[in-house]
Amino acid sequence: MRFRTVAAVTGALALSLVTGCAQGAGSSADTVTYWLWDTNQLPAYQACAEDFEKQNPGLDVKISQLGWDDYWTKLTASFIAGTQPDVFTDHIQKFGQFADLKVLEPLDDLGIDDSDYQPGLAASWLGEDGRRYGVPKDWDTVALFYNEKMVKDAGLDAADLNDLAWNPEDGGTFEKAIARLTVDEQGRRGDEPGFDKDNVKVYGLATNGGGDGDGQTTWSHFAASAGWTYTGKERWGTEYRYDDDTFQSMIEWYFGLADKGYMAPFTDYSVSNQANTQVAAGTAATAFDGAWMLSTYDGFEGVDFGTAVTPAGPTGKRATMMNGLADSVSKDARNKAGALKWVKYLASEECQRTVGGYGIVFPATPDGTEAAVAAYEKKGIDVSAFTRPVEDKENFRTFSYPITNYAADVQALMRPAMQDVYGGGRPVSSLDETNDQINLILDQ
Repeated sequence: MRFRTVAAVTGALALSLVTGCAQGAGSSADTVTYWLWDTNQLPAYQACAEDFEKQNPGLDVKISQLGWDDYWTKLTASFIAGTQPDVFTDHIQKFGQFADLKVLEPLDDLGIDDSDYQPGLAASWLGEDGRRYGVPKDWDTVALFYNEKMVKDAGLDAADLNDLAWNPEDGGTFEKAIARLTVDEQGRRGDEPGFDKDNVKVYGLATNGGGDGDGQTTWSHFAASAGWTYTGKERWGTEYRYDDDTFQSMIEWYFGLADKGYMAPFTDYSVSNQANTQVAAGTAATAFDGAWMLSTYDGFEGVDFGTAVTPAGPTGKRATMMNGLADSVSKDARNKAGALKWVKYLASEECQRTVGGYGIVFPATPDGTEAAVAAYEKKGIDVSAFTRPVEDKENFRTFSYPITNYAADVQALMRPAMQDVYGGGRPVSSLDETNDQINLILDQ
C-alpha cells in the first residue's frame, strides 16, 4: 500500500514538474545545494556557508530560499524528478511523508549526540527503523502574544496573563480574560451586560484557523495541558485519538469561544489575514503564535506587544508544542560527501552560535540558544515566555508534532474536518468518523 501513497503524490505533482521544477537543482562535485524557506534566516546561513567554505577549500554552498508553500511543492516534486537539493531544511510535520517515500539519507555516521542539543530534539529525527534522518537545527515553542494597550485598557496586566488557567466546563480564568478583552461595536466588553456577540469590534482572541490535525498554534496547548496525546506512542504511533472524550470536550469548548463572540470566527482567517495580522490591525487583542513570529510582531509599527505563557490546564501543567527543525540529506544527493560535511557543520556549536547571534530563531544547542536570547535582549524583545517551557519541566509539558506514516493523508482528512466543526456547524462527534478513516489508512 505504500505504492498507492507514492503514486498519489506523483499524480498530484505532475503539473508542478511541468511548471518549474524540472530545470534541475543538481550540484557539481565542488558545490553543495541547500534549500530553506525562511527569508529571515537567509543571512545567518549565508554567514555559516562563508565560514564553512573557508574551512573546506574547494567546496561551495549554493543556498536557495523559497516561500513556505512553494518550498514543499517543489521539494516533493524534485524528489520525483531527480532534481532534489543535496541538503534541505526539514520539518517534523513532513518527516513521515519523506520517510515513507524513502528519499532521505541515513545520518548515523555523523556522530550526533542527543545530549549536545536541547532535550528531545535529536530523538525526533529517528525513523521507524531507528536510524537518524535529520540533524537538529533549531526549535520553537508557542506563547500568547498580546496588545499591551488593549490589555491595560481592560484592567489587566502581564502578571494576570501569565497566571491564566482553563478548563472545558467554564473556561476558567483564561476565558474570563478573553471575554474581558473582547469589545463590541458599542464599547461593551464581553463580560458586561448587553454585550452583542454578533457585532464585535475587537475579539479577545484572534483566529488561526481550524488547526488541521496538529493544532500547533490553535488548540494543541489546550489538548496537551488536559493530558491528551495525538497517538498512543510518542513517535510513530499507529492509532490517532481524535475520537477521545478529553480531546473532543476541549475542541467543543475552544471553538465555542467563537460562538460566544470572544474569538474571531473562522471566516476571519485567511492566508492574508492570519492571527498576527488581526492583532496588528487592532481587530483582536491576543493571539497564540510561535517563537518564529517574534520578529514579525516586533516589526509592526504603532503597536506594542507583550508575550505570556500558555494557560495551565486540568492537569495543572502548562503545555506547548516544541517543534524542532532539522537539516536532512537527500538519498540521491549529487554531492553526498560534501552534503554530509555541510550538515555536520550546520549542527555544530560554531554555526549554531552564529545563527543565534542574529536573533531570529532559537538554535538547537544550549550555547546557540543562549546566543539567541542575548541577541533578542539587545533588540528589546523578552523571549522568556518561549524559553520557560524548556527550562521548567516541573510546570510545563513540551511535546512534538505527531510523527507517523501517511502524515500527508492525516492532514488532508483532518483539515476539512476541523474546519467543518469550527465554521461549518458540524458536531465535534463527527471527528469520530474522520478518526476511523485515518486509522484505517495507518493500518494498511
